Amino acid sequence: MNKTAKLAIVAIAGFTAGILLAPKSGAQTRKDIARKANLAKDYATGKADEVKDTAREAGVHLQQAADVASDEAVEFAESAKTSARKVGRQAADEVEKLGTEAKTRATRVASTAKRTAEKVQKNAKSLKA
Repeated sequence: MNKTAKLAIVAIAGFTAGILLAPKSGAQTRKDIARKANLAKDYATGKADEVKDTAREAGVHLQQAADVASDEAVEFAESAKTSARKVGRQAADEVEKLGTEAKTRATRVASTAKRTAEKVQKNAKSLKA
């Protein structure tokens, strides 16, 4: 039991003992009880309103935090997409360069093979003659 609850119980017990032991008339005692009951009711209503307000504020803060987290997630996703596109473009550029280099080398190999074939033919003709 927390301190506030203990304090409330002690206060109520003290109040009750005070009323029962006080030398007042029944009408006066009933008025005092009604007045104290109204004060207790007002106090409880005030505390309930404070709790409601605190809960509303907490809800607003939670919603704001959720909005921030959502925005961060969207920004992260966009950043990831942009990075993926950039890497994709870089890869495509690299593939194009490699393709061009492969073509150049293939042309060189074909040219060398053609010259070698011509030399072999010349050698073969000179050997027949």
